[in-house]
Amino acid sequence: MPEALDPRRKKLLYRSAYTGTKETDVLLGAFAERHLAALTDQQLDDYEHLLAIEDPRLYKWIAGREAAPPEYDTEVLAMIRTFELRG
Repeated sequence: MPEALDPRRKKLLYRSAYTGTKETDVLLGAFAERHLAALTDQQLDDYEHLLAIEDPRLYKWIAGREAAPPEYDTEVLAMIRTFELRG
């Protein structure tokens, strides 16, 4: 990730790594590090909207254990679902 992030992206990067549960912290933290710099303004809005959801429900949506409501079932959620953690 580029060092010079705008304040909004910096805030989202931090929030991604401290969501509430370790599993989601690891997944969203890595996702944010790789993708935040390239997200469009609309995608940032969608991502910010997802981060406002309580962690257990968000994890169920990501894992496909529960269907996300249409307003949350965005391109960004699809990106997170297909994101692969690599070492």
